[in-house]
Order: sequence, then C-alpha cells, then structure tokens
Amino acid sequence: MKIVLNTGINLEIFSPTQPLGILILFIGLIFSSMIFYIIYAVSTNKESRDDKKIRSQKEINQKEKIDKLFPKKK
Repeated sequence: MKIVLNTGINLEIFSPTQPLGILILFIGLIFSSMIFYIIYAVSTNKESRDDKKIRSQKEINQKEKIDKLFPKKK
C-alpha cells in the first residue's frame, strides 16, 4: 500500500531501503547505544584513577590536619 502525500519532496528517500534512510537508522543506533552506555556507566558508579588519587590525598591531608590539632600525648 503506497500512500501519496501532496508534498514537494519525495518521501521515499527516507525509506529504510534507501541510502538516506539507512544512514538515519545507523545514526539512531549509535545514539541509542551511547545513551545506554552512559546510563550503565552512571549506574555502576565507577571512579577513575585520578578521582581515587585525589580522594585519598584529601583524606591523608585531613588526617594530618586533625593530628596537628590534637597531638597524641605520651
């Protein structure tokens, strides 16, 4: 069944069998996979090595400051 619309352009160029339609489907597939990857990466809460180094350095600095404020008496 072919539906003919009164438009100035041929809508068949967007068909999944035409090169432009295949390109649109391919871009949509890439975009969808990127979105799913971002959702997966955020939900697993993985830290990068740099984030771990920065966090551990902050903890070390915090412990040093606490030790300076409250020195241990012998």
